[in-house]
Amino acid sequence: MKPHETFSNLLRAGAPVLSLAPMQDVTTLDFMRVVARYGGPDVYWTEFFRVHGDSRPEKWILDSITKNPTGRPVIAQMIGNDIPALVRNARLLQQYPVAAIDLNLGCPAPIVYRKCAGGGLLRDLPRIDAILGALRDAVSIPLTVKTRLGFESPAEFEALLKLFAKHPIDLLTVHARTVAQMYRPGVRYDLIAQAARELGCPVFANGNVHSAAQAQALLAGTGVRGLMIGRGAIRNPWLFDQIRAQLRGEKPALPTGRDVLSYIRELWESEITPGVKESSQVMRMKKFMNFIGDGVEEPFLHAIRRVSTTADFFGTCERFLDHDRRLALEPAPDSEAAVDAPAA
Repeated sequence: MKPHETFSNLLRAGAPVLSLAPMQDVTTLDFMRVVARYGGPDVYWTEFFRVHGDSRPEKWILDSITKNPTGRPVIAQMIGNDIPALVRNARLLQQYPVAAIDLNLGCPAPIVYRKCAGGGLLRDLPRIDAILGALRDAVSIPLTVKTRLGFESPAEFEALLKLFAKHPIDLLTVHARTVAQMYRPGVRYDLIAQAARELGCPVFANGNVHSAAQAQALLAGTGVRGLMIGRGAIRNPWLFDQIRAQLRGEKPALPTGRDVLSYIRELWESEITPGVKESSQVMRMKKFMNFIGDGVEEPFLHAIRRVSTTADFFGTCERFLDHDRRLALEPAPDSEAAVDAPAA
């Protein structure tokens, strides 16, 4: 069965679909390999392919498709605003075993949105309209979109929904914050529920999915077809299987401190780049530790951010995690993920 057929069958099946959110320079092929060993999602998204005038799909991102070790479908995400280039790259990407072509309308990084790409396109609805029309003509497999609620205000979402309803896209993933909001508190799950009610295509909810119980409540409260998880899955790679257990009515299994320590060691081994100096390798790992540390007792993140050598890195990890106590790996009660509650 071809990847796009597998993906389409997932969307038609009964169980909620769990997916790994695309996070640039984080959810790489190497991370896919690691997270798959912990149960993993039902479908993966690539990092975004940067599309401009004469661009071609980046090889290291293509590796996530051509060397996909997970046995699960992978969706190719593009970012850009050049319509001919987007069409050309979409056609190129369809020559690979991809499950769908996804358009990024949500990246909140200033370096991206200032170029009218990613979330920046939400300020130019006529351009989005033209892009979706051109891509729908060029894409013969599922065409999906990942969006935020708007650029400045959630009030912009109403117009976006009408635009998405106009084009026969196959899935809409909604990160229910605005671009200007970045990752601050205030996820509007009620607007995700509105999208699920009003659109003719399936909808995935994205934004601060951080526990199995909260995921179950979010699915029930919004009526979405699935969830997309990013930071929560990096902090807790067991989360996908924990959600599956919760939905079966079982008690999710929690990892011990030593389990988390083993996960960190796996990440380290997967992220080693030959010839890179030690301090750079430690700095690379801190990108992951910023997420993992949010689920460990507070002094850990403070300490790990200050290490610069391999010995200090693992010494700090062992000091806080070399134990058999079970860890929920949920954000602290006053953190941004914890204050966002699912819609009732």
